[in-house]
Amino acid sequence: IIAQLARRVGGGGGGKPELAQAGGKDPAALPEALNSVTALVRQQAEAVLK
Repeated sequence: IIAQLARRVGGGGGGKPELAQAGGKDPAALPEALNSVTALVRQQAEAVLK
């Protein structure tokens, strides 16, 4: 999830299963990226539950 969000702000993400980190170069895109969190989590949850 964090890697997907980071791409939306011109960056990247990674880490370990228990600790994710990310960064980006476009802070102006952060509000839109944060607004997409619910949809991304829902997609991940639906994929796991199938």
